[in-house]
Amino acid sequence: MTAKELREYGLVLGNIVGVHSMNKEELLKAIKEAIGITDESGDKLFAKEIAKVKVEIRSLKAGRDKAREDGDKKQVEILRKRIGRLKKKTRRLSAAG
Repeated sequence: MTAKELREYGLVLGNIVGVHSMNKEELLKAIKEAIGITDESGDKLFAKEIAKVKVEIRSLKAGRDKAREDGDKKQVEILRKRIGRLKKKTRRLSAAG
């Protein structure tokens, strides 16, 4: 919506004062408060899931190091790719939430 449309909507609501002197961000904030919408800020939405994935990454890294010591190149490669996929997953979750 444009600022002009938001001003008109603010006037329709009636309980917002000083609609014409507000910019778009101020209008959005005032309209949200008038309607009762609260912004979900603060904790990230996927913080718990990211923590679980990171625990899994740590255990896979330990397994990778053990496989590297044993000389199992195939297992090292498998674990390396799995760790990479999980790291990408944490980055995507972080960006989403």
